Amino acid sequence: MKVIGLIGGMSWESTAEYYRLLNTLTRDRLGGLHSARCVLYSVDFAEIERLQVQGRWEEAGEILADAARALERAGAELVLICTNTMHKVADQVAAAVSVPLLHLADATAVAVRAAGVRTVGLLGTAFTMEQDFYRGRLEAGGLAVLVPGADERAVVHRVIYEELCLGVVRDASREEFQRVIGRLVERGAEGVILGCTEIELLIGERHSPVPVFPTTRLHVEAALRAALAP
Repeated sequence: MKVIGLIGGMSWESTAEYYRLLNTLTRDRLGGLHSARCVLYSVDFAEIERLQVQGRWEEAGEILADAARALERAGAELVLICTNTMHKVADQVAAAVSVPLLHLADATAVAVRAAGVRTVGLLGTAFTMEQDFYRGRLEAGGLAVLVPGADERAVVHRVIYEELCLGVVRDASREEFQRVIGRLVERGAEGVILGCTEIELLIGERHSPVPVFPTTRLHVEAALRAALAP
């Protein structure tokens, strides 16, 4: 098994889920006492979030690039950025290392197409929903992407940063997300991408009338396929 490098901490709540899934799925595939060969570099999310708000993406990207270099020095043979939003700087991170960067949006698009879905709703941070770095990548992968209206995007963004990133999971927020999903379905969404790793703490398959695509799990599954390939 190749060594998987994880750039995490954004937030650590979702990074813990990455680590749990990575080891659970490794055990399921290999059996016995097997666990994942991985290296984790966890950044300080407060610093990253401040740079996001200020639009200083290149500086944030250099922090993640430094993390990727450290992972490669530690033996990582492929690298994952364990957050959707920071894939805005994926090219900057990929250029910093000689090992492959496994792009989360690409792994997600493959899974959505495999499920026979072509029109999807996208939930995530305001950056992910409103900017082209993620939506454009999904569209390049053959998908039609719908995002919530402005007021609904503000609700989703607030819940992510003020609740889920702090480990707070509220039934009232889940109901708000379900209403947002319902309106996306009314507009033609055949499935919904949970395009922020923290959303999986709140929303699962049973909370949606159409299939949901949990990007953390999809990213981990793609990483394992790569790591276990001959």
